[in-house]
Amino acid sequence: MTNNRSGRGKSRRNTATATPVQEKQHNKTMQMKKEREQEQSRVGTGNEMLQVERKNGNSNVNLNGNKNKSDRKKRGVGQDSHRSSNGGRSQEAFNRNRSSAQYLDLPVQKNDEVVIDIIGMNHDGEGVGRVEGFTLFVPGALPGEKVRVKVLKTKKQYGYAKLLDIAQASPDRIAAPCAIYDQCGGCQLQHMSYEAQLGWKRQHVVDVLERIGKLSVATESSEHTAEVLADSADGNADHMSRVQGVLVHPTLGMSEPWRYRNKAQVPIGVTEGGLVGGFYARGSHRIVDMNTCLIQDERNDEVVARVKEIGRMLGISAYNEETGRGLLRHVVVKTAFRTGEMMLVLVTNGRDIPHADAWIGSIREHIPHVASICQNVNTKRTNVIFGDETRVLWGRHVIYDYIGNVQFAISARSFYQVNPVQTEVLYNKTVEYAGLTGKETVIDAYCGIGTISLFLAQHADQVYGVEIVKEAIDDARSNALLNEMRNVKFEVGASEDVIPAWKEQGITADVIVVDPPRKGCDPRLLDTILEMKPERVVYVSCNPSTLARDLRILEDGGYSTAEVQPVDMFPHTVHVECTVLLKWKGASD
Repeated sequence: MTNNRSGRGKSRRNTATATPVQEKQHNKTMQMKKEREQEQSRVGTGNEMLQVERKNGNSNVNLNGNKNKSDRKKRGVGQDSHRSSNGGRSQEAFNRNRSSAQYLDLPVQKNDEVVIDIIGMNHDGEGVGRVEGFTLFVPGALPGEKVRVKVLKTKKQYGYAKLLDIAQASPDRIAAPCAIYDQCGGCQLQHMSYEAQLGWKRQHVVDVLERIGKLSVATESSEHTAEVLADSADGNADHMSRVQGVLVHPTLGMSEPWRYRNKAQVPIGVTEGGLVGGFYARGSHRIVDMNTCLIQDERNDEVVARVKEIGRMLGISAYNEETGRGLLRHVVVKTAFRTGEMMLVLVTNGRDIPHADAWIGSIREHIPHVASICQNVNTKRTNVIFGDETRVLWGRHVIYDYIGNVQFAISARSFYQVNPVQTEVLYNKTVEYAGLTGKETVIDAYCGIGTISLFLAQHADQVYGVEIVKEAIDDARSNALLNEMRNVKFEVGASEDVIPAWKEQGITADVIVVDPPRKGCDPRLLDTILEMKPERVVYVSCNPSTLARDLRILEDGGYSTAEVQPVDMFPHTVHVECTVLLKWKGASD
């Protein structure tokens, strides 16, 4: 089971305090907003692919997704298509859908089967194809393939289709090694070679920087760019200075892109066979039992399997989200890669655990490397995993791990990057872009538990970290003491409020580092950066689209985007992290 869809476990306000009515309305509003954003992004992606087609000589394609009407047949969708049955729906519904498609002048209708060429892939990892210029998104299809698909749904500017057959496969296609890949949905790219995944992620970053950020990106056809891209790992500044446009480096991937996650969050349910835990079936809240996940550390799988076994043996009930009854909601396992310590968190619907001593004793007997067993109580009717109360059932309240040579204490609810190997890669690049000599003052906005702040503090004169979540700042301060770092100060509050207050106190930054959640930087924070005018801004992003939007604002305010380094934090998913260097145009290098 993976939870990569969000791409990041950033510190947030705990939304579990909302009433059910408030939460339902909030979820509905956020879902509508998300759907609007996805539609805008999909339309942009489809139009982008069509523009590529036009550049390649297909002048019949326009950006509305239709060919010139003189080229269209009176009916049908081309020689490679034929009508399928209405799938058992009533003739009335079938005719209504047909009439709607005809009214919109679309070349395909629901249930049509067509053969299309896949010309690209969108941000969700869906193949992008077209029928007479009309865009279809096809999950599971790869660029360069010719596929037969069944149209599932049409909208005004695009539609969705199901992959039926592959007439011509991409050389990048491989057999997904996970037995439940098609059911789970936690990974989206296992059917694509890892080398191709890295290439696609870089291209995805390039596309949004150009389309949303309106940035000029250096291309491989530029005189020196290919040489720079090949030598970028060596940091050859002379080469990079000769490139015109923003330099987007090759994605930094993993030598072993499996078993990289240090945290498992497994929902628990019940079937006729007893207690189960694994993942939600695609598009539902039905829990499918699972014993192994190829991107989870094997030790996480082992602990989850043992907990389920013990729970079945002791007759522990599973939480039912429809009735609000049952005890065990989630099993959360955290593994420290460097120290080997493990933490088990049982998320329960109530404080009382039947046979608690027997359960703890059995876990300790069978899983001796567990250093902490905690219980989190969540009695709210919500899909938020954790509740407000956490208590230690056995062992310590934290486990310890390292990123680089910085030690971190990890509690049951504290955020800690799930891929520690690539986190070190990302943070080292962030420190490099900050260009620290030991004399600088650095501000770390969205500092979380201080992971980036403490990395920076090893190379700066003074670091100031700000985060809106109090519990995260408490962890940050503890981690600073743990590492005996006295040149770092943390404060609770919104960055856009705290940083101007620091400025009034005479604190100015040579470098500002931002590491926002997926929604990007608050507009007031961007205004604050433009007012302070630090020589360098380093932007760490988990969402290329909001990154591109914010870079445009900073560019218009006087900054120049110099370099972008994509980092593959979540192999086999569509997510990609970036760290970006911006320089104030009036600053001297």
